[in-house]
Amino acid sequence: MVMLDAVTLDQLRTFIAAVDQGSFSAAGRKLRRAQSVVSQTLANLEAQLGVRLFDRSLRYPTLTDQGRSLLVDARSVADAIDGFKARARAMREGLEPELSAAIDVMYPMERLTKAASHSRSTFPHTALRLYVEALGGVIKPVLDGTCHIGVIGSLPLVPDELQEEPLLDIPFVTVVGATHPLGAKRGVISKATLQKHVQLVLTDRTTLSQGREYSVLSALTWRLADLGAKHAFLRESLGWGHMPLHIVQADLDAGTLVEIRVADVPRSLLMPMKVVYRKDAPPGPAARAFIAELRRSAPAGPLAADGNNE
Repeated sequence: MVMLDAVTLDQLRTFIAAVDQGSFSAAGRKLRRAQSVVSQTLANLEAQLGVRLFDRSLRYPTLTDQGRSLLVDARSVADAIDGFKARARAMREGLEPELSAAIDVMYPMERLTKAASHSRSTFPHTALRLYVEALGGVIKPVLDGTCHIGVIGSLPLVPDELQEEPLLDIPFVTVVGATHPLGAKRGVISKATLQKHVQLVLTDRTTLSQGREYSVLSALTWRLADLGAKHAFLRESLGWGHMPLHIVQADLDAGTLVEIRVADVPRSLLMPMKVVYRKDAPPGPAARAFIAELRRSAPAGPLAADGNNE
């Protein structure tokens, strides 16, 4: 007799861990349980469901078609329970004593200061702690629980542990210093030509983007961990690169920087920016109001463009 009512949340979490970690032994290490306990838990789950979740005939257990289908539901149930518990905890604890946020360096600072001013006036007893980072440096403190929310853009990768909400699009342009050889070229520049010149690239201080490249077109790269340094290097004609339009607009107007067009690259580059937070720790009242203000300060249309290891 199939006993579906006996299925527990612990069994579902063990099922998810076994899939995510790739083996029962690795799942045991993550859950701090013996491999035999993990194996027995999953065997009991299969018996209660009346469905074979794993094919154990190979060296490592692999999901069956039924297991693959039920995994989606298992994740949905686990996420819903995490959200349920987190909302109950927020109701019990009330307003956050502190709001911590990691903000992508690409996000317009004037819009961030507006949201911060609103937070100060609306929640004067909630301290605000902000980190301005790039790439994985925005996501890591949210994953670690150091920050309640993150505003990401330069690293499009969103780990499964995080919930995301769209915010705005940031326009990007490809620029070079006025005295750089590329600055004198007119019309569309081929990628072959670009590859002969140094591209200035924003690099990740974490390992979250390891093995991935975003908008890197040249094999000749100088990697900088600071957007301000990249901006200064561009103005000194030390290379070419992609930059948020709102940061370089004054330079373009003054002629210090020149926009260049690249073959097969859209002229209107857009970087989608998102708010992220842990699924098991959704925003409290102050964080939710802060997010709403970030969204309210965004323009009706796209603000700007591409990005990521640019």
